[in-house]
Amino acid sequence: MVTAESLISQAWEALNKVEDPEIPVISVVELGIVRDVIESNGELEVSITPTYSGCPATQVIEEMVIEALQNAKLEPFKVNTVLSPPWSTDLISDEGKRKLKEYGIAPPEDELVDKKALMGEERQVTCPNCGSNNTLMVSQFGSTPCKSHFKCKECLEPFDYFKCL
Repeated sequence: MVTAESLISQAWEALNKVEDPEIPVISVVELGIVRDVIESNGELEVSITPTYSGCPATQVIEEMVIEALQNAKLEPFKVNTVLSPPWSTDLISDEGKRKLKEYGIAPPEDELVDKKALMGEERQVTCPNCGSNNTLMVSQFGSTPCKSHFKCKECLEPFDYFKCL
């Protein structure tokens, strides 16, 4: 007999294989988009939260989540989009942050880095390539609105920084 715990475990396993469509080295679980998986009366309920309102990948992610659950034969299920509490970079797992850095995207640093920028101070973002803090923001917006574009003054490599949200 399949238990609720077994179904939930299988769902998490399937969802952990769903790659973020914009950053394919990190799963939607590691990114913190999948908020919860519960079982209620024989049906799985998966809660997902977009990284920000208007994120163009939200619909694609929901479709990928549905496909992963179907491929794992975990029906019946429903996927709920949850907007409150909002997604935050605090939800990115340590493993997710490691994968971002390894991929060449500076993971979010503490919120103070981004708050200082609001006051006109320069951000001190660590280069994911060489580890230097001698970096320069080139553009407030990088490859996606949730990232800023930087250049390292030491290794001269460009990189994106995942903004704290």
